Amino acid sequence: MTRDESAPASADAARNLSVPTDGSPADMDAREAEYERFIWDNLKRNYIGNYLHGMLGMTGFRLINAPTFMPVYIHMISGSNTIVGLAQALQQVGGIISPIFGATAIEHRKKVMPAALWMGGLGRLQIVGMAAAGWFLQGQSLVYAMLALLFLFGVFMGAQRVVFGMLMAKVIPLSRRGRLQAWRNATGGLIAAVLAWAAGRYIIEPDLFGHGYSVTFMLAAVLTTLGLWALQVLLREPEPPNLPAKARFRDRVRDFPALIRSDPGYAPFLLVQMLATSSRMAAPFYAIYATSSTGLSGAILGLLALAYLGADTLSNLLWGYMGDRTGFRHVLLISLAMWILATVILLALQTPVAIFIAFFGLGAAQSGYMMAAQTMILEFGNREEMPMRIAISSSAEGITASISPIVGGLVADAFGYPAVFGISIGFLVVGLACLVFLVKEPRNRRLSEV
Repeated sequence: MTRDESAPASADAARNLSVPTDGSPADMDAREAEYERFIWDNLKRNYIGNYLHGMLGMTGFRLINAPTFMPVYIHMISGSNTIVGLAQALQQVGGIISPIFGATAIEHRKKVMPAALWMGGLGRLQIVGMAAAGWFLQGQSLVYAMLALLFLFGVFMGAQRVVFGMLMAKVIPLSRRGRLQAWRNATGGLIAAVLAWAAGRYIIEPDLFGHGYSVTFMLAAVLTTLGLWALQVLLREPEPPNLPAKARFRDRVRDFPALIRSDPGYAPFLLVQMLATSSRMAAPFYAIYATSSTGLSGAILGLLALAYLGADTLSNLLWGYMGDRTGFRHVLLISLAMWILATVILLALQTPVAIFIAFFGLGAAQSGYMMAAQTMILEFGNREEMPMRIAISSSAEGITASISPIVGGLVADAFGYPAVFGISIGFLVVGLACLVFLVKEPRNRRLSEV
């Protein structure tokens, strides 16, 4: 990928891979060259589209997925740590099988964007449902509705992760992905941080329009929808020279062992992902533990969300440029180490300043982990296997992430929050050790092959 991205769009690119095919090696080389030319000729437009989608879309999703508003809301309406863990688990359960269905739905298709619109739109519909549930339901009905909506949200987000990951891999060259994610996550994080602080202070605290949390969820739905619309308008998607034949779901599941073995670095990386995801058993209880020592209020919750999401804003520029320069293994190493340190600070120190620092560290660490994990997965194996490889990682993370919050809730009820944090730290330490000794940087090999 040495073509200059500022080159003018060619007529061939506008026709989108119009080279005729006869199946010969020379023909396949020509189609690969045409595919690469289309990517670079449309890079500016696709870069802007992915940037706006990430900035607006991820802003809304951060309000739902950050370990602040949703866990505290579920705890408020249920009064149970176990239900908080169950809610987190159901969201992850929804994402166990759906990535595989998402991969089988797109891996044989020339265009991925239509599936992205369906999966993304249905995921956003669940956020609207969360807002409506808060306005129109109460008591146990509200709890059951939120659990069901979080499960469905996980279903569509699991499939969406595969679809949008594949879209980015198709239109953004390897050497540009880090800085794209850096800037879209940084600006999106800035918006989310300010919005989270404002939501805590001016929406949740005064219970705006009768239900501050519902207003916050509806705001998240609007932002994510605008991001999806921007991507739909701007994206120009190439048609790959090679596509696997359409396969049945059960046949693709049988291929999992071979896919995992196809790249020697992928299996240990998958293990690191599962260990890191298991450590999230403590995530739903960060804000509950912190606010229990400072006095629970919407303003304090907004401040913690500001720390968490503000760290996301500031750190993403570092993570993105570091990943492009050195590879994302270094980002993953530093993120896991920072995650451990921040959890120790939250557990050991009870002062407001220490808690703020801990949430800042957690936000920076988990944003670095997410960027590194989502980018490294695109660098193992070959292009034809990419959708299913993303699906394998998403499903593996979903399995561990669905079990660990329930265990975390039970442990919290039986032994207290410090026990949950201690187990979480243990998973992170083992994951960091596996990363150091078992996982090599995939970027070096892939760049040498380009």
